[in-house]
Amino acid sequence: MAMFNINTHRFDPYKNFKFRVKWDGKYIPGISKISPLTRITETVTHREGGDPSNFRVSPGTTNFEPIVLERGLSHDTEFENWANMVFNLNGDAAMSLKNYKKDIIIDLFNLQGTKVMAFIVHRCWVSEYQSLPELDANGKCIAIEKIVLQHEGWERDTAIGEPQET
Repeated sequence: MAMFNINTHRFDPYKNFKFRVKWDGKYIPGISKISPLTRITETVTHREGGDPSNFRVSPGTTNFEPIVLERGLSHDTEFENWANMVFNLNGDAAMSLKNYKKDIIIDLFNLQGTKVMAFIVHRCWVSEYQSLPELDANGKCIAIEKIVLQHEGWERDTAIGEPQET
């Protein structure tokens, strides 16, 4: 059975290193890592009174795990600007109740750079902002800034189908 409907010659799945993240209608530069999109549905167990040795399992509340975005530290202020919409040194009045939640789009590309999938993550907001990593004079690492996004779920953009590969 083929994994791909259009490109039946293809056996290898898509790679995880060609992606971009978009919010406010533009791609955010430098994002190097995104945590997985994960949802967890709790289980509800119950028994019938006449049959105490058996139980039934049904779905309960679904929760969406936070998403972590990381990128190398630069002079681009998109992470900080968004984080400042939730907390600002100027006080509560500086918080933007209108703009602090945004939808983001995560685009996945094949090795040719063609978009093959997109996921829309709904009503995200920054719950954690790391402006500087641990600094180490003996280290050999890139300085990484990070945001943690709480959100209200995600869905795959079904308008983006499998492209014909050449």
